[in-house]
Amino acid sequence: MTLRKNHRAESAFTLVELLIVIAIIAILASLVLAAANGVQKKGARSRTEGEIAAIVAAMESFKADNGDYPTNSLTNSSACLVTSLMPTNGGKVYYEFKTKWLDANTNYLDPFGNSYNYIYTNGAPNNGTNNYDLWSTAGNTSDPNPTHWIKNW
Repeated sequence: MTLRKNHRAESAFTLVELLIVIAIIAILASLVLAAANGVQKKGARSRTEGEIAAIVAAMESFKADNGDYPTNSLTNSSACLVTSLMPTNGGKVYYEFKTKWLDANTNYLDPFGNSYNYIYTNGAPNNGTNNYDLWSTAGNTSDPNPTHWIKNW
């Protein structure tokens, strides 16, 4: 008489095989997340470049109508752009800022969450030599190197 042993099925996974599969999935997931983060930063940078170009075009239209760019009495503030290019008193709207991107001081925030910077001192109006600077630090607020910034110059 032969005894039949009750064998486990040969197709079952061992614990080691299961752990290896989980480790491989975790490595692939981390690679995908790292790539997605890079895509988000690239998208934010692209949106910032587009917004600066649109604001520059609105400022040129503002200058054509008013003879000068918006005057900024505040250091590195974009609040005067918001009040000049999108007046609330019924004047002509040159650029419609999204209100969800305005901070408590009416500064316009870039996609990185920092305020756009704008300087125009109105040194020589109406002579064609007056310039302004509009820029975003592109999320690098502690980096003083302007080569990494997104700017109009």
